Amino acid sequence: MKRMKTTFACFALGVLTVLAFLFSCADQSSMLASPGARLVSGADYAGRETCALCHAEISKEFGQTLHARMHMSDPERQERDLVCEACHGPGSLHVEAGGGRDVSIVDPSDNPLACFQCHSSVQARFMQKFKHPLPQGRVGCMDCHDPHGRNIFSPVDRIMSSRDEVCRQCHQEQSGPYVFEHEALREGCTSCHNPHGSINEKLLVQRDTNLCLRCHAQIASPGSVLIGGFSHTSRVAQGACWSSGCHTAVHGSNINSHLRY
Repeated sequence: MKRMKTTFACFALGVLTVLAFLFSCADQSSMLASPGARLVSGADYAGRETCALCHAEISKEFGQTLHARMHMSDPERQERDLVCEACHGPGSLHVEAGGGRDVSIVDPSDNPLACFQCHSSVQARFMQKFKHPLPQGRVGCMDCHDPHGRNIFSPVDRIMSSRDEVCRQCHQEQSGPYVFEHEALREGCTSCHNPHGSINEKLLVQRDTNLCLRCHAQIASPGSVLIGGFSHTSRVAQGACWSSGCHTAVHGSNINSHLRY
């Protein structure tokens, strides 16, 4: 009985220790109202009104955006007037220096860590084998997203009608128009590609023929696969639809209705 009491006491002490640690971490994280604070050391917060003195146009537009509403809805950030500095870090040193690009301030176009501190799932995507070259510094988050604009999926200083227009900036030859189009393009680029990163080549959301069979499979009977009214039972075993030499023009074709070059 004494041994059981001792074991229980040790267990209870261990639980209390873990809980105390967790609550202490929670208190510390709640004190850190700005992710950017970790990226600009030795600076204090200047407030959004100070930022607006030099960045009036951006400040006016930003107030209508999703990013702004998220920051303003946080009581702690609202109390400390953290909107601009929630992403760019405390700006007192930037103000004292008279401003300037990258002068004692975080620029997300050069430093994706400013974005990753909130978008951790996107950061994980860029750790996949196949991804856009953001880790190498060849592209930046703001090449595809405008964090200050009402449409966050639009590149900076551009008015885009859809997310696909962002992709077409660099991938125009895949966007057509084509004489024989692949209807999947109407669903958008992200129906087949994950723009941030994937374990599959070409940033595909699924590998091999499985990608195509999501839309094209017609099961006639157990063990038989019909696609477009034709039996593909033996063909699907020969490789991916595009790499096996059958449908090489996956985005569209100008010469063949079966999407071939």
